[in-house]
Amino acid sequence: MFKQDKEIFNILLGSISEGVIVVDEYQNIVETNKSAEQMFGYNNKELLNQPLNILIPQNYHAKHGDHFKGFVKDHKQRRMGHGRDIFGAKKDGSIFPIEASLNPFTVYGNNFIMALIVDITERKKLEQEKNHLAKIILESLNEIYVFDAKTLHFTNANYGAQKNIGYSLEEIITMTPVDIKPNYTESQFRKELELLNQENIEKIEFETVHQRKSGSTYPVNVHVQRSKLGDREVYVAIILDITEQKNYTEKLEKTVSIRTEELKAALVVEKELNDLKTKFLSMVSHEFKTPLSGILTSTILLNKYKLTEQQEKREKHIKTITDKVQYLNKILNDFLSIEKLEKGKINYNFTTFKLSKVLNEVIYSANMLLKDGQKINYPKDIDELSLYQDEKILELVLSNLIYNAIKYSSENTVIDIDITQNINNTIFKIIDNGIGIPKKDQKNIFNRYFRAENALLLQGTGIGLNIVKDHLENLNGSITFESEEHKGSIFTIELPNKAQ
Repeated sequence: MFKQDKEIFNILLGSISEGVIVVDEYQNIVETNKSAEQMFGYNNKELLNQPLNILIPQNYHAKHGDHFKGFVKDHKQRRMGHGRDIFGAKKDGSIFPIEASLNPFTVYGNNFIMALIVDITERKKLEQEKNHLAKIILESLNEIYVFDAKTLHFTNANYGAQKNIGYSLEEIITMTPVDIKPNYTESQFRKELELLNQENIEKIEFETVHQRKSGSTYPVNVHVQRSKLGDREVYVAIILDITEQKNYTEKLEKTVSIRTEELKAALVVEKELNDLKTKFLSMVSHEFKTPLSGILTSTILLNKYKLTEQQEKREKHIKTITDKVQYLNKILNDFLSIEKLEKGKINYNFTTFKLSKVLNEVIYSANMLLKDGQKINYPKDIDELSLYQDEKILELVLSNLIYNAIKYSSENTVIDIDITQNINNTIFKIIDNGIGIPKKDQKNIFNRYFRAENALLLQGTGIGLNIVKDHLENLNGSITFESEEHKGSIFTIELPNKAQ
């Protein structure tokens, strides 16, 4: 079983996009994945049995030893790279910023540490751009004010505002915009701001006169928009002195606006990617930990049942191990399918075959998963039906749907399979009497990693239906469903009789 566990573990490592480094308690590297090797610039398995220090910049070696000992002593999961910068060293000697998540684990009495490593070079570049943009705003010669939406009191003002208006920041935060606009009363100014309450208006612009602390005045162009300061509603006002700097400031304000939107868009994309990675890692951890624990427990118990009369108990645990390995194998096949689909590496193999042959193989495997009293009704009149399609892909599609019908249905229920064929297409219907899909979840049911609310307590990765849909669309087919919570579901597949 150790060899099989290792093979499963290696396949899992290969499916993870982050770099994975596994070290023993003496800081020797015992396992890596392809992503880690590429990240650090090493060839296949070139890192094995090497000290971890070869991946750490020379000037961090001394401190790293103490950090590692402390981590081994605590034996708790830890994230690195938040709050302080950490770096990795590539084979060519170059240094790059990383984040690392350290995860201790014990296998067969030996302690190991798995590090999930992310190259954050691009993120650092974005952060530098963001900080640079903030510095531009703070140091800009244009006046930029932030004031409270209710009281109108200033909460902040940049260097340009303080310099042009002649007040210090301490003085400005005791004032309101009306105090520097001699041509406006408070009611008039609030009336201007009311336009921002309309949904289709994001910014207002008007010209007025500002009065400096010295009493002198100068014409300005005022841009005001709503913003948020935590939970607090505020206005941001950008003031352009149109006496001398109109052309220059208009160009800068446009540039700042564009760069701000680009940065916001980049941060949104990064957050979506991080959320997806977090969800993926959480799902992988949960879906692999449970069956692996069952395999380990059954393996240990098998050693205790050595007498002939204990054969039944041995068979029970052997079945548990077999079931868990089959489940893990299905998950791994799903992961591999996702990778191939995303990279466009699927080469479909089209042949002519009898539908009954595929269905017999699927139902034979499904029968081993049936709960007590469950039954699969075989479709009628399909012995003469044939398809020119990818036989293995059709088997994968039908297996996913029938296994789901079994999993999400209770004992003593019936699963019906209906198959009809016309001149162009073959229609498959998988009908169950299971838990059904809640109405609010139905729009997301084909999204990757999505699990319906009433299915969260059952094993599953949320990728099976996504894979099925992608394959069918590649084959010019389709999948639809009808479902009602507590009553069951009907999944319908339509596939061309002849692949093109």
